Amino acid sequence: MAEPLVGTAVWPAVLYAVLVVLLAGAILLVSSLLGQRSHSPDRTIPYESGIRPAGPLPRRLSIEFYQVALFFVIFDLEAVFIFAWAVNARKLGWTGYAEVAVFVVLLLAGLVYLWKVGALDWGSSARRHAAARGARGATDAARGDGAGAAANAPGRADAGAPPSGGAGAAT
Repeated sequence: MAEPLVGTAVWPAVLYAVLVVLLAGAILLVSSLLGQRSHSPDRTIPYESGIRPAGPLPRRLSIEFYQVALFFVIFDLEAVFIFAWAVNARKLGWTGYAEVAVFVVLLLAGLVYLWKVGALDWGSSARRHAAARGARGATDAARGDGAGAAANAPGRADAGAPPSGGAGAAT
C-alpha cells in the first residue's frame, strides 16, 4: 500500500515554520538582553545620512504625493503580470487571452473608480471642489435640513424616501 503523500509533504514545511519562529524569537531576545541602552539627547535628534539638520524640518508632504506613489506601485505591479502573460501568450491560447482581458478590464474599472471619486485630482482646483463640497454639507447640516446632503448624493436608493421608512412603510 502506498504511503499517504499529505503526511510526508507537510512535516518539512511545519518544521521550517517552527524553526523560523524560534530563530526570530531568539534574535529578538538576544538583542534585547545585549543591546545598548542610551537615552542621550543626541539619540532623539533626527538626521539624514549622519548630518544634523541645519534648521527646522520642512513641512509635511500632502497625502496626494503618497497616493500617486501607491497608485504607481499598484498599476506598475500589474504590468508585471501582463508581461508574464505576453511572454507565454502562444502557450496559453484563447483561455489565457480571456483571463488577461478580464484582468485588464478589472484594472480599468479600478482606474475609473479612482478617477470618479477624485483620487487622481489634486492641485488647487481639486482642493477648491473639495472645500465647496464640504461647505455645502456644512450649510445643509446647519439649516437642519436632514436630507440635504443625502438627497443630493448620487446613487442613493433612499434619496427621495420620506423619513418614516420609505414609501412602503405601514402607517
